[in-house]
Amino acid sequence: MPAPAIGLIAGLGNPGRQYAETRHNAGFWFIQALQQSFGFTLQEDSRYKALTGGFRLDGATIRVIAPQTFMNLSGDSVVPYARFFRIPTEQVLVAYDELDLPPGTIRLKLQGGHGGHRGLGDIMQKSGARDMKRLRIGIGHPGPGSEASPYVLSRPPADDRIVILAAIDRAVSALPDILQGDFPRAMNFLHTD
Repeated sequence: MPAPAIGLIAGLGNPGRQYAETRHNAGFWFIQALQQSFGFTLQEDSRYKALTGGFRLDGATIRVIAPQTFMNLSGDSVVPYARFFRIPTEQVLVAYDELDLPPGTIRLKLQGGHGGHRGLGDIMQKSGARDMKRLRIGIGHPGPGSEASPYVLSRPPADDRIVILAAIDRAVSALPDILQGDFPRAMNFLHTD
């Protein structure tokens, strides 16, 4: 059985009940959707300051991590976890909120910069790599001159939340293609709005 193209899925967010429904936790919402689809649980793992778990798909084990370090220190969880399980950075998929995409939009990106996202930036800095795959979950932008921080740390209106969660469900539907490395097929599905 060949190794999957993706061996680790990291969903980014902030721990704590006060952040659970905020836009910045869209990466955690993705992990929750995976749990519903694949029926796995997450357990606290103090070694990695994270909730960890996993599931099997087509005979391959896919590990899942939700850092509990707060967003800006996500690399403190993801990087040592991936190294312990010998998962190279190109086999890591990071799911996170994206200001530059409207709610209801989701994009798969195969490499590049962090685009100002501090959680992804911390993982890139601490791993020394830029080749992890990214699932960018659109949350919209507060507008020119607006402060991004209060926006991402607030709850989206009900209409936005509905379309964000619908986009996440589409990403879950595309996950088998992503895990098997059929990125063009997954991107064609996800990027056709």
